[in-house]
Amino acid sequence: ELSRRSTGRTIYILDEPTTGLHFADVHKLVEILQRLTDGGNTVVVIEHNLDVIKTADYIIDLGPEGGDEGGTVIATGTPEEVAKNKASYTGEFVAPLLERDRVADAKALPKKKRSVNKK
Repeated sequence: ELSRRSTGRTIYILDEPTTGLHFADVHKLVEILQRLTDGGNTVVVIEHNLDVIKTADYIIDLGPEGGDEGGTVIATGTPEEVAKNKASYTGEFVAPLLERDRVADAKALPKKKRSVNKK
């Protein structure tokens, strides 16, 4: 399916696609997923990798634990919204990554030069 010409009307469902991938390959996967959604497709990803989770448009966090102790919707929303949900383990662990990215983005912005008033 991925080798066919994209119609922008496809739903892709991926179950833990980062399993076994090197960190650099996870970054490439995120770029590919972004291209798929930019092309109008829907991508549903079941994933535990926080680097993938933090880039999601929308998260449905299930829990509170795994297996028989899970299956309840704990939090939904953007990564930032889930990060604010105190009941969400995912939010607890994704929040520092979002903050780290926010700080890095702020540092990367060009600094405005201050104008000096000379009289």
